[in-house]
Amino acid sequence: MSVARAERLVNLVLCLLSTRQYLTAEHIRSLVAGYSDAPTDEAFFRMFERDKAELRELGVPLEVGRNWSFDTVDGYRIARRDYELGDIDLEPDEAAAVALAVRLWDSPELTGAAAGALLKLRAAGVDVDQGVPAVVEPKVRTTEPAFGPLLAAVQAGRAVGFDYRKANPAEVRRRTLEPWGVVSWRGRWYVVGHDRDRDAPRCFRLSRIVGEVEMSGRAGVVQRPADVDLLTFVSHSSDEPPDTSTVRLWLAKNRAAGLRRRAKVVGEQTIDGVAGDVVELEVWYTDSSASWIAGYGEDAVVLEPEVLRKSVHERLLAVAGSTGG
Repeated sequence: MSVARAERLVNLVLCLLSTRQYLTAEHIRSLVAGYSDAPTDEAFFRMFERDKAELRELGVPLEVGRNWSFDTVDGYRIARRDYELGDIDLEPDEAAAVALAVRLWDSPELTGAAAGALLKLRAAGVDVDQGVPAVVEPKVRTTEPAFGPLLAAVQAGRAVGFDYRKANPAEVRRRTLEPWGVVSWRGRWYVVGHDRDRDAPRCFRLSRIVGEVEMSGRAGVVQRPADVDLLTFVSHSSDEPPDTSTVRLWLAKNRAAGLRRRAKVVGEQTIDGVAGDVVELEVWYTDSSASWIAGYGEDAVVLEPEVLRKSVHERLLAVAGSTGG
């Protein structure tokens, strides 16, 4: 399934799940992002029929009906009572697997479209269930340009080619890969697959991919081996020494519990009249820690190193600018 179609299906589910009314196909066409790309009415209805069939195959319970006796066409909705699951008790390893899936699903590529679908529903006067969150908030963000194309290639089962910058010796080489999956390990993203140049399984760090990722070959050709655990493969394949460093932070008294659990208090300090503790914290990859620390807002201030202090400050300014603050 293409990324565009996956986004459209998510939008459709959110649309139908967030209304108590039956929505006609034409109404859905005007509300759900992606359907406006259909050049003709016939193309839209073909697209819509395929999407309905896909949702039913995925087990999504579509209801068909009419809001009023005088309505002339059927509409669609998803009843939350049929869609939602009851309480589920998971073992620790099962919960970890679900958490990883949620982290990937809550990606920035889907966030804007999902929020836009709900906003369009409300703007169009559709009776939206207020119990549904208004925004799908991403938990993991990646700024790697290669992430989207590689994920699309994995889903399509196609090979890719890209230029890759090695760390030692420092050089750029062309790689041709049959990608099996994209995973995050120690704060960095990797693609795992069969390297055609070396005729062996390999993993590549996305931040070292230079330029565009180019897909090649027919769809469905690349298949991930059933006995390969991608995360285990990355953890065993990486020959890079752990990029750890000790950072010094100021934490407001009795705040920032998440940081405190991993930190050691080494002193006390008052900043702008607010009492707090000076702590030392060992972090993986200073650059990827900036977003984590910035999430605590004014309760956490980086004292050193200066590069991390500036990085956190930039993220806080970006958030303030996006919210008009």
